[in-house]
Amino acid sequence: MRKYRKTLAMLTMTTLIAASLAGCAENKIGPTPTPAASPAQETPKQTSTPTPTPTPFVPETVGHYEAEDAAFTGKVHASTGKQDFSNSGYAEGFEGDEDTCTFKVDIEKDGFYDLVFRLSSMGGEKTNFVSLDGERIGEIYISDTTPADAVVKRAYLSEGQHEIMVTKSWGWIRLDYLELVTSKPIDQEIYMIDKVLCNKNASENTKRLFSYLVDIYGKNILSGQVCDDGGLGAEIRVVHDTTGKYPAVLSMDLMNYTSSRPDGGKDGKTIEYAKAWDERGGILEFHWHWTTAEKYTTKAWYSTFYTESTNFNLEKALNGSDPAGYEMLVTDMRNMAETLKPLAEADIPILFRPLHEASGGWFWWGASGAEAYKKLYIMMYEMFTDEYKLNNLIWLWNGQDKDWYPGDEYCDILGIDIYPGERVYTSQASKYFEVAGWSEKQKPVYLSECGCIFDPELAVRDGAMWGEFCVWQGEFVKRASFIKLSEQYTEGYMMKKAYDSDTVITLDEIPDLKKYPME
Repeated sequence: MRKYRKTLAMLTMTTLIAASLAGCAENKIGPTPTPAASPAQETPKQTSTPTPTPTPFVPETVGHYEAEDAAFTGKVHASTGKQDFSNSGYAEGFEGDEDTCTFKVDIEKDGFYDLVFRLSSMGGEKTNFVSLDGERIGEIYISDTTPADAVVKRAYLSEGQHEIMVTKSWGWIRLDYLELVTSKPIDQEIYMIDKVLCNKNASENTKRLFSYLVDIYGKNILSGQVCDDGGLGAEIRVVHDTTGKYPAVLSMDLMNYTSSRPDGGKDGKTIEYAKAWDERGGILEFHWHWTTAEKYTTKAWYSTFYTESTNFNLEKALNGSDPAGYEMLVTDMRNMAETLKPLAEADIPILFRPLHEASGGWFWWGASGAEAYKKLYIMMYEMFTDEYKLNNLIWLWNGQDKDWYPGDEYCDILGIDIYPGERVYTSQASKYFEVAGWSEKQKPVYLSECGCIFDPELAVRDGAMWGEFCVWQGEFVKRASFIKLSEQYTEGYMMKKAYDSDTVITLDEIPDLKKYPME
């Protein structure tokens, strides 16, 4: 409880700065009351003190850098001749991993800056990486074949010279220029969440957990770890051996309960592990790698959640073209609802993250596009909530793209999965603020999967107050056949720094959630 009491009572430095900027706007100053006049006095005339109007923020461009004047590696080179580019010049040749364009920029004052890239696609959707002084901080996306802006928001740049590099991911872009623009102060409303779940019939313990999550949001970050072998699994043991502590959140897969598996979904132990973690006072999170029926299998059955391993077509199943496919969806979802029912009856709340990473298309539930995906997501929500009364679920949506969002009425928490590379400890602030703007009603934003643990000091500095970080299992934590930290993605000193941080909540610091106030 030491850290919980301490951090719950403090605001981050970012919060204090932004609050001071917005002070007049957020504090409604009314007229000063006038004392009642005595019979012998004339009542003075009432006057009102006007509320001061805050000075509007005006972004300032502090640097403009043409891509054709930057430094290149690999096949990247300067080209000219297209009139819709600045000075008719641009950089192209982003085709391989070695292809980069590096801008050397000079900063006169420490602060936060938006990196505004002007670029065009050479055909279709393209995403490419952006690094600051050798560390990846975000991505730029473009689908237009005419130049348009792509922005990495709120990069912290200290006084002096820095290198900003664009590296091929999908590649195949024409890069016009980079501008550095001062960042708008953080709107504190992004941390202000209503304690209202999308399921109006949510159970008591579910409301208590969500109340806690809302109370700490913007102040604390939950530590999380994926481990399909439960709270005694190898990844959890590695975390404890490295830090002396356990994660607050245990995330597990429901794949083994899928009824279309050869064993009929009878090999799962996740529910048993979940009950044990709940008894330890921890928070639970579930995802589901949903395998398809044997008739759709094109590769090994256990990999058929991947689009490449199945010929199942979601759109056909939903539009009536494949009745057997629709029956598979319904049967599997009903089986999963029955699987989850004991946890609902025991009032054990779950952060439920189904149909994750849909927009990438590598899972079959995303391969038919956004509309089919949203229809399936809503179908699952209504079945689990209305029909099966799984009132212990907190719905963590993780579709990875705003256009795939099913709506605020089906989501409690916004999740995003980020794998920035090896030993990348930046806060990924640009993606945090992007996701925070995806919903009409403000929702908590969670890093629902990651390969590296970010430096919590940088998250506080940048205002990227993720509700959780949840590290993927296997090589991202341990060596192949040893219960020992691999350090390939997160070095031991950084894992320990995160788990020791006053900002990060670990298992021992979670209050008794069964008694936590709901309001």
